[in-house]
Amino acid sequence: MKTVYDVVKKLLRTEKGLTMTETQNKYLFEVDHGSNKQEIKQAIEKIYSVKVRKVNTLIQPRKPKVLRREAGFLPERKKAIVQLAEGHKIDLTV
Repeated sequence: MKTVYDVVKKLLRTEKGLTMTETQNKYLFEVDHGSNKQEIKQAIEKIYSVKVRKVNTLIQPRKPKVLRREAGFLPERKKAIVQLAEGHKIDLTV
């Protein structure tokens, strides 16, 4: 059985993610490949004590990468864009 911390791997702090947070009250998370939108919603609400309005998911395909003349790939990952209800916020200061 999955715990909430198995579903949500980490909060992604990217330039695009921070822009979405400031303008649209949306947050970007890396999530487990096998999780669905309902599991993601319940996990975010339980971990951060907020009310989730909407969840969108996408799978980022693996990309080729070269490091010191060695060819390889960045791994495939699943992302979730979570929109919170009005008045709810996740504290990003650590």
